[in-house]
Parts: sequence; C-alpha cells; structure tokens
Amino acid sequence: MSSSSDPSSSHLPRHAGKGRGTPINPPNRFTPLRVDIDEAAEADLAPEDVIRPGPQTQFYDDDSQSILSRNDSPDVPYTYGVNPYRGCEHGCAYCFARPYHEYLGFSSGLDFETKIMVKRRAPELLRAELSKRSWQPEPIAFSGATDCYQPAERHFKITRQCLEVALELRNPVSLITKNRLITRDVDLLADFAKWNGVGVLLTMTTLDAELSGQLEPRASRPQARLEAIRRLSAAGVPVGVMIAPIIPGLTDHEMPAIINAAAEAGAKSASMIVLRLPFQLKTLFTDWLETHVPTKADRILSRVREIRGGELNVTEWRTRMRGEGIHADNIRNLFVAARRRAGLPPDLPELNAADFRRPGGTQLDLL
Repeated sequence: MSSSSDPSSSHLPRHAGKGRGTPINPPNRFTPLRVDIDEAAEADLAPEDVIRPGPQTQFYDDDSQSILSRNDSPDVPYTYGVNPYRGCEHGCAYCFARPYHEYLGFSSGLDFETKIMVKRRAPELLRAELSKRSWQPEPIAFSGATDCYQPAERHFKITRQCLEVALELRNPVSLITKNRLITRDVDLLADFAKWNGVGVLLTMTTLDAELSGQLEPRASRPQARLEAIRRLSAAGVPVGVMIAPIIPGLTDHEMPAIINAAAEAGAKSASMIVLRLPFQLKTLFTDWLETHVPTKADRILSRVREIRGGELNVTEWRTRMRGEGIHADNIRNLFVAARRRAGLPPDLPELNAADFRRPGGTQLDLL
C-alpha cells in the first residue's frame, strides 16, 4: 500500500468494465491508503491488455437504526427521504451519490456499484417512525440518494414493503427512479393515487439506447422508461419526467425530444438538473469521457466549467443543481421553451397528507 493521493485515473487499477459504469476505484478521500499493483509483473503487456476481472455484486446487511433521512437543502422539494439501499448497481457514470460510499470505507468507483448495502429492517423502522406521536404527516421521498428500484429491489422488495407501510397509514410518498421495475408496484401506486397520495418521476438522460447503455449500464433503457410512464399514467398514477443530469455538450440538445416523448407517453410534468461532479466523481466521469467519447471530452469538461465558475463542481445551494452563466441560461431557456410547447408544468400536483391515520389512533389525533 502507499499513501499517494493522486486522483489520475491512469494510475488506477482497471477491471473489466462490461456492464459497469466505471472500471476503476479511485482512493477514498477519508484515508490516504491505496492499493498499488505490481506493474513489473505486467511490463510485457500492452496497456489495453492490463485489465483485471471485474468483481461480482455483493450485498451486505445495513444495520441502520433509523430510516428517515432529513433534508434541509432548498434545492430539493422534500424534507424526509427513505433510502432502502446504499450503493447502486445501476452504475451510472455521473451519479452524484457515489461519494457517499466513501463514508462506509468503500470507493466511490467500482465499489459503489458492486458493494450494495441492504436495509432489511427499513419497513419495520419506517412503521416505528410513522407511529410516533411526534410525526407530523408529510410526503416522504424514495429515494434521496440511490435508486429505490435498482436491480436489488427485484429480489429484496424493500421498497415495496415500505410502500405497503406508507399506504396502510396513508402517508403520501414521492418516488424517483430510472428503472421500469417500478411498474411491478403499480397496484400499490394506484391505491395511493385514489387519495392523491403519490407522485412519480422517471429520470431520463438520453433517448439514445447505446449512449444510455454506456452511461447507465444496468438501468432500464430509454424506451423501457417511456413504457413505464405509459403504464403508470394509464393506471391513474401522476407521473412526470426528470431530465437529469443534463450533460452540457453531450445530451443538452436532446431536451426537447425527451420532453415530447415523455408527454406523448403520459407525463404530466417536466423538471431538470444539470450535471455536477463532487469529489472523486470528477475523476470517474473524466475517465468515462476519455473512454467513451474521447473526441468530445475536452469540450464537455469545458462546458461544465463554464456553468460552474471555472470549476467542475460548486456546492452553493440554489446554484449547484442548475449552474450559472450564459451557457446555463441557454440550457434553462431551451428546457423551459420545450416544456411549454409540450404543455407540461414544472411540478406534479401537491400531495395529500390530511388522510394520515396513526396506528391505534384516529385522524382526530392530528388536531
């Protein structure tokens, strides 16, 4: 091991990248330790042949003692969120949640998409939280960080169990995902919709299936997400499209087409977030650009810096999600114009929290 903190992806071990968003594991920013490979053993190999087998996905029990995360940022429209999983097998190359994995002692790179923490007790913990007399009913977001319908959900069904708790107690929920798996729970979501207790956003980055497969290797392809919008809308579930992240110089030109396709599928709102690259995500996304779109890499990074005051990321509230400057304004203006032409508002209808029923009590308990 060494104590070097060089973030350059060219110095990092590369694993087989098929089906993964990144083949590298940059150093954890909380520790100076890093594994160095014995390059002498590979000296006779061509650089493109120095590839190590990629790890299989591993699932770990998360022993969290609480499930509601509180948000105080003005950039997101909810106060409480539930994250049934930590880490995400979707492997999106741009995911802002990757650096959170470093708090667990993992890397934000390949570890993030292969070492998944599963909160098996989430439904039990959620019931306990909503049963407290101190709980004032309000919408709960699924999820604030990683995708609540990532591939692991097909087996573990943690999200579905949490929804069953919220439905029983009539606490409203909002969901955001890029996985068609959400249609599995259309029965529950339709019941929520009967009392205006649910809103769903399907995230779209591009309509190009090949590009999507490179950016978001284990997420549903664009046409599958549009089909999810159709199915949810047909079931009476309020659903909108979230174009996120918009990648300047790569996907920003697709906004009108994405909005039109989503509206035709039944979307009732459209919103957007511009790419941001916190911490080691800078290294990961730069490596992705150099691997998949090398001729566009410099232009894309230059555009990102243009909207981030010369940096690849800013942390200030109210600007980090949208950027600033002429190019950011151009992105926003194109988005707003396309949304208006499609006849979509920026938000879904406000959710109903008045029908909450506390376990063992009545609605009168709220008075």
